[in-house]
Amino acid sequence: GHGVMPNTVCSVGELLDMGYVVAGSTVTSTVKIENTSTLTLPFSVQLESLSPTRERDRQKIPSFLTSSVQRAEIVGTQNYSGFSVFSISPTEGKIEAGKSQDFVVTFSPDHESLYYSDHLKILLFGKQTAHEIHLKGAARDHPMFVEGGVPLDVPVESLAVTSPVASQNTPGGGKVPPLSLLLLLEYVEGSAEPARAEITVGAMQSPLLAAKKAVEFSLDNAAELQRAGFALDSARGVLERGQLKRIGVSWVPPADLQTSDPPLVSALLTVKGNITESYGVLFMARVVSAS
Repeated sequence: GHGVMPNTVCSVGELLDMGYVVAGSTVTSTVKIENTSTLTLPFSVQLESLSPTRERDRQKIPSFLTSSVQRAEIVGTQNYSGFSVFSISPTEGKIEAGKSQDFVVTFSPDHESLYYSDHLKILLFGKQTAHEIHLKGAARDHPMFVEGGVPLDVPVESLAVTSPVASQNTPGGGKVPPLSLLLLLEYVEGSAEPARAEITVGAMQSPLLAAKKAVEFSLDNAAELQRAGFALDSARGVLERGQLKRIGVSWVPPADLQTSDPPLVSALLTVKGNITESYGVLFMARVVSAS
């Protein structure tokens, strides 16, 4: 006789990003596994958050108390309710030779967080890991979001259950304290192309939200940014529900640039929906060698 390798092909790569949803809602995504071998493959799935060793691992020092170099957290924020924020169906079965199996991944966050994540393993014969997929998603209480750059906050929630700042300080809808992110642009020395980066502003659509006015955004301090060599595609705009707007930023070093003192300019990005949110954006640029 001769051995046969159990080969499979997965429709997604190492990451499945479920995107932004409104807290309390549910979205799904489909992962297809194709059996390209000549034998029937029994499969099962595992979520890291449901691992038997998960409780033991949680007795360790929380990752937000360790340095970023030491962090290896693959299970992020979980639901307050105790129900899994990610689920997958089916959890076991068989894939016939030459056939494929659809797996439905469900994302159901019950509170606001940007750091929902889990790790999915698809096993063959109960022990052989065929595919590993990192799952991530984010939830907001309000129908708008901003992403891009490097968030300047703690990337893991503390163990305490606290009420969102917005609900504490914004009765009837008002301003919330500024959030911060860093936008780093690196210009390659001697290049004909400017350094580029972008910020994305989004307006979510959800049956949980009343169809209210559009989401508006504006970025101030344009004159100072221009003096430092930064150019913006658009400093303001209006989004209907379900739309995204990418604010492109480019940078070419000004002729009088002192390389020992790279430009650092701050600007306030204001996003208005059913509440007003402010984001402090730090624009940092530097020249790097081509090597």
